[in-house]
Amino acid sequence: MASLGNPKNTIQILQKYRLQTQKKYGQNFLVDTRILEKIIEAAQITRQDFVLEIGPGIGTMTQYLCEAAGAVAAVEIDAHLIPVLEDTLSGYSNIEILNADILKVDIAKLAEEKNGGKPFKVVANLPYYITTPILMRLLESRVPVESITIMVQKEVADRMQAKPGTKDYGALSLAVQYFAKPEVIVQVPPGCFLPQPKVGSSVVRLTRYEKPPVETEDEALMFSMIRASFNQRRKTLVNGLCNFGQFHLEKEEIKECICGLGFPENVRGEALTLEQFARLANEFKKKICIK
Repeated sequence: MASLGNPKNTIQILQKYRLQTQKKYGQNFLVDTRILEKIIEAAQITRQDFVLEIGPGIGTMTQYLCEAAGAVAAVEIDAHLIPVLEDTLSGYSNIEILNADILKVDIAKLAEEKNGGKPFKVVANLPYYITTPILMRLLESRVPVESITIMVQKEVADRMQAKPGTKDYGALSLAVQYFAKPEVIVQVPPGCFLPQPKVGSSVVRLTRYEKPPVETEDEALMFSMIRASFNQRRKTLVNGLCNFGQFHLEKEEIKECICGLGFPENVRGEALTLEQFARLANEFKKKICIK
């Protein structure tokens, strides 16, 4: 039975193994059974599911996942935690522990070996310092991820679901919303962790789209334009795209594309919706192809 959601039991494990949390790995252990149950509920885990957990730590959420899922693969980068996980998860036969960096794991191969290439679910309490690289790898790699339920810094969760014209809106907002539907499930205060982080957290569920909500002829070009637009956030869209220097278009040509879609030439990237960026990318593609 899952026991590590209890702070007393977590402390016992930390003392037993004389564990010191590793700041370089962003280690904060969740000790709130209510939040753990909400994560499992939000992820909609069933006995038919294969679940990939990233950053299991000492196995707190892993215990809950093992009790709900058919099979679980837990990827932990910190070698010091592997003996701990082997202890705390010894009562479960449906878990495989991998000591690896998730950014270097062949996730498609893992899904094929463990789940026959069928859609799987990801659950993670992501280290804040590396949330975006991990998330974008999962979304962009085209592996058959059905949903991603993650604990992230509240600020990052706000950015994921931000709308055009708001301070939180940016490249991450557009990337996430292109691949998935984001939904904040619950806010998690610092007191729910050992040790307590300095910031609040949020549990977010990302439901992967079978097909992106907008159409673009060149996805890579669109995302390059999005990054260029927010690299220098306070500059106009024209200047941001010009300064990026990779589109091989003159400033007047970029201006023509923007104004041709009905935008003023002083519009900023933060004003455009995902659909409008897709349309603009298609216009860029036409001009680049003509050249």
